[in-house]
Amino acid sequence: MTGDIRYSVIVPLFNEEEVLHETYCRLTRVMETLEESYEILFIDDGSRDGTNRIASELCRSDPHLRLLTFSRNFGHQIAITAGVDYAQGQAILIIDADLQDPPEVMLEMIALWKQGYDVVYGQRIRRKGETLFKKWTARMFYRFLRSLTSFEIPVDTGDFRLMDRKVCDTLRGMREKNRYVRGLVSWIGFRQTAVPYVREERWAGVTKYPLKKMLRFASDAIASFSYKPLKLASYLGFLLSCISFLYFMIVLWQKLFTDSTVTGWASIVALNLFFNGVMLMILGIIGEYIGRIYDESKGRPLYIIQEKMGYDEAALSDRSRWKEKVVHL
Repeated sequence: MTGDIRYSVIVPLFNEEEVLHETYCRLTRVMETLEESYEILFIDDGSRDGTNRIASELCRSDPHLRLLTFSRNFGHQIAITAGVDYAQGQAILIIDADLQDPPEVMLEMIALWKQGYDVVYGQRIRRKGETLFKKWTARMFYRFLRSLTSFEIPVDTGDFRLMDRKVCDTLRGMREKNRYVRGLVSWIGFRQTAVPYVREERWAGVTKYPLKKMLRFASDAIASFSYKPLKLASYLGFLLSCISFLYFMIVLWQKLFTDSTVTGWASIVALNLFFNGVMLMILGIIGEYIGRIYDESKGRPLYIIQEKMGYDEAALSDRSRWKEKVVHL
């Protein structure tokens, strides 16, 4: 089946009823200019508005469309993973539905892919419509993550990218639960390059990544690709132990060789609270990694599909054979 379709466009959806028609029209216009075979995969990640109804109507009216509907919300990175699992094209493109990433940039990505690049990712040179806080924290996060990892994760990039079929097939075999897809693609390697672009304002609706989700996403990225926080916890614990020992020696010296008494119980209590807080922080870091080990050990599927539209029996059989192969691995 992969030989019949040239391009697959993966579009995760979560409560996107306000923008979905416009997204479909712009994606279709871009893909039709190529005059090659393509498919557009809508992944409904448990939407609670009219997104699924609109996507279903579009799917029934356009043979290029596919729709996978999750049984509940599994998260943006899992929706991308499902799209990668079911994509049939030789080149796989990932784009969000909010139109902050212009679909027209995909033509530049495809041109570079035809020149021999295996991964072409969009790199934001400017971000419209975002607060200074969001821009600053995003900039700091990407650079902090790069400093923690032993391989290169490009800065100022998202999931907006193109992947060759061989990269997609490699990514399919990586089934970890707490996923950071752009990091996984960087880890895989192959020939990669960037397309610089200006990120637009969201066309309609509201962001699906409030501060709480962004913090969780950042912790997934750090814990998935670096164990340096564990080393930092060890170093910090050793440093505090040395400081505590020196403080004890000072107190003992004052008791044995001077007439001064140890005063300042408030400062002692403050120090105890500080050290206890640091210890709890270290335990929290360790617990974060242990929790991820627990998630992986349960062996649950990454997602559950409630309904599929736009797939024939041969395509579904092809996907089933691949899944069985992965299980046996």
